[in-house]
Amino acid sequence: MVIELITVGTEILLGNIVNTNAQFLAQKCASLGYSVFYQSTVGDNEERLSQQLTMALSRSDVVILSGGLGPTEDDLTKETVAKICHTPLVEDEHTKKRIKIYFSKTGRKPSDNNWKQALIPDGAIVLDNDNGTAPGIIVELNGKSIILLPGPPNELIPMVNDKVAPYLEKKIPHTILSAMVKICGIGESKVEMMIRDLIDQQTNPTIATYAKTGEVHVRITASAKTEKDAKKMIKPMIEELRKRFGKAIYTIKESETLEQVVVKMLQKRGFTICTAESCTGGMLSSRFINVPGASDVFKIGFVTYSNKAKRKFIDVNRDTLKKYGAVSKETAKEMAKGAVFKTDADVSLAITGIAGPDGGTKEKPVGTVFIGCYFADSVTVREYHFIGDRNKIRELTVVNALDLLRRCMLEEDEEKNYG
Repeated sequence: MVIELITVGTEILLGNIVNTNAQFLAQKCASLGYSVFYQSTVGDNEERLSQQLTMALSRSDVVILSGGLGPTEDDLTKETVAKICHTPLVEDEHTKKRIKIYFSKTGRKPSDNNWKQALIPDGAIVLDNDNGTAPGIIVELNGKSIILLPGPPNELIPMVNDKVAPYLEKKIPHTILSAMVKICGIGESKVEMMIRDLIDQQTNPTIATYAKTGEVHVRITASAKTEKDAKKMIKPMIEELRKRFGKAIYTIKESETLEQVVVKMLQKRGFTICTAESCTGGMLSSRFINVPGASDVFKIGFVTYSNKAKRKFIDVNRDTLKKYGAVSKETAKEMAKGAVFKTDADVSLAITGIAGPDGGTKEKPVGTVFIGCYFADSVTVREYHFIGDRNKIRELTVVNALDLLRRCMLEEDEEKNYG
């Protein structure tokens, strides 16, 4: 079945906000087994929206519109859909009651135009909004479905996950199941080269790669009569990827992040960690703190941007900085050691580098980064040369620091098993 996405909002056309809703919806629909052949963005204009919706209904089974359900005069999505479907708008008492409750909880009074959000195309399915006042709406017309969603992502995403996805699943006559294999430490082009034969031969299940910052995600999707059958089809593909990529695979859970995996590994060992960052300025610490329960393992993070801070807080030797420079293997090693000894943590990660756009030299160009990992009473230092703007270099550095620690822990496991 074919789904078409229409995002409504002049602010998106003008580039004032990024259209993250389209990305989320496309990925979600694809994971449910729908084909997304068309996407478009229309401003807050009834005539143009009407033209786009009419075209979408002529070629797609389901049309999803996001945005334009607010209380203001330029919120026209619901009204436009009602006109195309020749359906009157009627007040929905259930929605009106929910709007009253919403405002009473916030201690505010609804304005007159807020009641506009309680108007629903007659006979439509109402999707309660647990995070705002605009309900979602499903209009079924001549065997097709028009789904209207609020624009704010914090309202749209839970509504799609909790209410729209189950509705769409029922419309698919077969089961679609996906698995995600997440790889770190290998670039997208190399990953694709290593599985080119699988991609060329794919039928069912299908396989596709997605490049992320410092990572590559491989999605395997199977179509079958039952979920059990789909799982049986996916399992051999996952095992084949494990054979080819080994330790580069850090998870096969779609919702699991690299930092979650690292925190779990530290928790399992009963280890604590500290960080010492220069060019990343706290980004690595932030990734750890993203994980609920990270307080079990994360002790402290040092941001030692200047040479003085490196000497004062984590005992980097003045002579080391003078002889080798702040961006060096030697400095990274002393940062990692100093952080551990200052905090009595079991493990540390240290980062020093040149994120740019200035500061590079012929010997150490922009993108040169040294990452030190203190683990099992020794320090491993890796040198990296990243390409990109300042922010991308910093993000790549953080990903590789997390992966370095993960691999150190895996190597220790192997030594114990074979020792």
